[in-house]
Amino acid sequence: MIVKTKIFNFYCCQIVGVSSTHFALSILPYFVFEIFGFVFMKIIFWISIFLVFYTYIGYGILLLMLVAFKQFFQRKKTAYLNKFPTLTVVVAAYNEEENIVQKIENTLSLNYPSDKLNFVFVTDGSTDSTPEKVNCYPQIKLLHSSERRGKVSAINRAMKEVTSEIAVFTDSNALLNKDALINIAKHYSDKKIGAVAGEKRVIITKISDATAGEGLYWKYESLLKKWDAELFTVVGAAGELFSIRTALYEPPQPDTILDDFAISMSVVKKGYRIAYEPSAYAVEEASLNTTEELKRKVRIAAGSIQSIGRLKFLLNPFRQPVLFFQYFSHCLLRWIFAPFLMILIFILNTIIFLQTKEDSYLVLWILQTAFYVLTFFGWFFESKQLRSKLFFVPFYFCFMNYAIIAGIYRYFFKKQSASWEKAKRKKYSAEIINT
Repeated sequence: MIVKTKIFNFYCCQIVGVSSTHFALSILPYFVFEIFGFVFMKIIFWISIFLVFYTYIGYGILLLMLVAFKQFFQRKKTAYLNKFPTLTVVVAAYNEEENIVQKIENTLSLNYPSDKLNFVFVTDGSTDSTPEKVNCYPQIKLLHSSERRGKVSAINRAMKEVTSEIAVFTDSNALLNKDALINIAKHYSDKKIGAVAGEKRVIITKISDATAGEGLYWKYESLLKKWDAELFTVVGAAGELFSIRTALYEPPQPDTILDDFAISMSVVKKGYRIAYEPSAYAVEEASLNTTEELKRKVRIAAGSIQSIGRLKFLLNPFRQPVLFFQYFSHCLLRWIFAPFLMILIFILNTIIFLQTKEDSYLVLWILQTAFYVLTFFGWFFESKQLRSKLFFVPFYFCFMNYAIIAGIYRYFFKKQSASWEKAKRKKYSAEIINT
């Protein structure tokens, strides 16, 4: 289109006496753009599509293939329990009076030798009855300060009281299965294991709204963590349930947003691996609604960006090449690139089609537009508390990526506090753990 316009101008220039040489020099950049510009845009377009596909689907496929290849030549090791190491369960709770009794009773009921098990609950900053309720249980060591300095400061203070071989961290709103501690402990017979990540399970009810995407997301995420561990190591543990060798604990900075990621990856920095144990799991309800889920995901996104700058060793491909591959594929592409690539893909698709009129780009543009239309209807139905599985997947997918962009904004504009503002969750069903 640009070149055709310029050719028309050429004839006009001939009429008014402008030299063809001068005109040729002026039109040359447009010819170059016409030939190479769209070629470059097409290359960027297809690379962007590949990266988005790889981020959410391709990495899982490749990871499964690599694990299968590894296990073909190397037999998978089975974790077994030589002896019971001493454990301390550490729980940081802030204004959890509604859940804390259930959490305590669940924790005290876990199967593990009582002479090798201790409990530390820290309730710093709580202004409700949480400290008083914890104090009713003499088996638990309560740490409480009226000053609220954030979850990381609370954990750092609690860890000064831990003298056991292993520290087990679990969130105050998550309930564990009976044998969680035994299943975690067996991995520590391997001296190369410095931490063990449990599995996070989110309850999806029959009438779940779009927040049920949290449960579907964690099912897939748990599968990736399992394969990550089988290839080399889990890349970051979830705070609902994970453990480390106490001697390897490195106190995170007080303003750390993602304490679980920072604590677990500091173990990897020391040359140890994080094992994954799906038979040790924490169960929690989904967020109360999408507003609460968004608040949680934005915070996680902001913390992810913070962790990139603080865990620079993960960016060195020569230090631990496999770890770098896992970190780049599983984390960096999601945290930094994917949301912006999705926007870029749509813009480039529109420009390329308008200029080239190629049918293949029209089909891709229609598919993208249909996807975002479904997303809009998913958002609309969710706002009206209407349920539709047809709109559920595109809505939650875009919802996650929007949260990443919002989290990046909050982090760089200093609007994300390290103090935890817990997301409200649905009430526990009558009996969610039977094992």
